[in-house]
Amino acid sequence: MSEEALRQQIQNLKKHNARLKRIAHDARNKLSAALDGTGLCLWQLDIPSGKLVIFNRRWGSMLGFQPKETKAQFEVWRERLHPEDADEVLRAFYDHIEGRAPYYEALHRMLGKNDKITWVLDRGRVTEWDEEGNPLKVTGTHIDMTKEKQYEAQLSSLAHHDPLTGLTNRHALQTHFSKMKTQGPLCVAFIDLDNFKHVNDTLGHRSGDEVLIQLSQRILDQVPPNVVVGRLGGDEFVLLMPFLIDFPKVRIMMQSVLDAALTPFDVDNGHAHIGASIGVATVQPHFSFDEALTRADEAMYQIKKNGKQGFGLAG
Repeated sequence: MSEEALRQQIQNLKKHNARLKRIAHDARNKLSAALDGTGLCLWQLDIPSGKLVIFNRRWGSMLGFQPKETKAQFEVWRERLHPEDADEVLRAFYDHIEGRAPYYEALHRMLGKNDKITWVLDRGRVTEWDEEGNPLKVTGTHIDMTKEKQYEAQLSSLAHHDPLTGLTNRHALQTHFSKMKTQGPLCVAFIDLDNFKHVNDTLGHRSGDEVLIQLSQRILDQVPPNVVVGRLGGDEFVLLMPFLIDFPKVRIMMQSVLDAALTPFDVDNGHAHIGASIGVATVQPHFSFDEALTRADEAMYQIKKNGKQGFGLAG
C-alpha cells in the first residue's frame, strides 16, 4: 500500500471514529433526556475501584451538592447513608453482590448538604463478572422519593390529626385509648367550651378558629407529655390521662386547663372571652371509648347545669 493510500485510509478511519463518537454522544444525550424526564438517574459501580459513573445526572446533585463538591465514590455514598437506614441498605446491597438476592433494592434516607434528608429508591443488578465469577460492575437506577414521602406523611397526619388545631382526632383518640387502657390506670376528660358560640356570632368564624388554635396550644402547655390531647370537633376537646382520678395532679391539670380557657384571647378584630366546663371519668376495664366518653360527658353536663366554668370528677 502506498503512503498516500495509507494516509487516506487513516483519514477515513478518523472520520468514521468521529462519526461513531457523535452517534454515541447523541445517544447518550437522548438517554439522559429520557431518564431525566422520568426522574430516574442511571448509575454504574466499578466494584474493585469503588468508582461510580453517573450517566445522566451529577452524582450528589439530588443531595444539594455543587459540581466537584463531592466525589462519585462508593465510600462517599456509604458515608451519606442515614445512620438509621445504613445497616439495612448495605445488607440488601451485599446480599445481591454475594449471590443471596437476585437484585438490589432499597428505599432509604440519605444525608445531603447540611445533613438535609433526601429519600431515595435504589435499584441495581450485577452486569459484569470476571473469569472466576466475581462481580465487577453493578448497574442501576435511583430516584428521589422525597416529595412522595412528604405527601405520604401529610396523608398520615391528616388521618390522625385535626386539620385546624393539629390535635389528635377522634379516630386516633380511640387508638390511644385502647392502648393506654391496657397499660395502667386511665381517666378521660371531656371539655366543652362555654360562650364559644357568642365569639363566632360577634367576632366571626375566623376569630373563632383562632381561639380554638390558641386554646389547643395553651392546653398542650398545661399537661405533661404522657397526656393525649384531642379534639372531637366544634368546641369539644378530650384528654386521655394515664392517672388514677384521685391523683392530685388531675385536679391541678383541670384547674390549669380551665384557667387557660378563661384567659382572654387576642384575635385580629378584638378580644374573645370564653370559659370551659370539664367532666372527668375513670375508665373501667370493660369500658369502650364511647362509654368512657359518655361518663365524662355526664360529669361535664353537671357542671353546665350548675353554672358552667368548672370541672367535676366522676369515679
